[in-house]
Amino acid sequence: MSIHENLLGGPPPTHLPDDPEPRELLAGGTSPAEVAAKYPTSSLAWARLADEAFERGSVVESYAYARTGYHRGLDALRRSGWKGHGPVPWEHEPNRGFLRALHALARAAESIGEREEYERCSQFLKDSSETAAQTLG
Repeated sequence: MSIHENLLGGPPPTHLPDDPEPRELLAGGTSPAEVAAKYPTSSLAWARLADEAFERGSVVESYAYARTGYHRGLDALRRSGWKGHGPVPWEHEPNRGFLRALHALARAAESIGEREEYERCSQFLKDSSETAAQTLG
């Protein structure tokens, strides 16, 4: 038996490929808008844009940025073999952009009264990574 075998019989965890350039630019202080323009597939850049918009009270803008990051992340997950469910571990740093975008989408949906989408996204976050749900609040 492999140490990586899923003993519960569910799908294996999905680990997105590493794309360090956007993460490094953001860590170095480059604006999320510049990073998203240069790396439009980066869920992390879109999630950061969503966070900034939310913090300044631009909830609809935050929602749009978060939805973009979420869909970019879904595309990347599917390319990595994800079949629509299963773990997306927070512990694997390249997964964090998608998970942050999903959290931001839930938060913005709740703020604009989209209760059903808030509940769906919140549950999706928990199902993907309990650690992400706890870490992001």
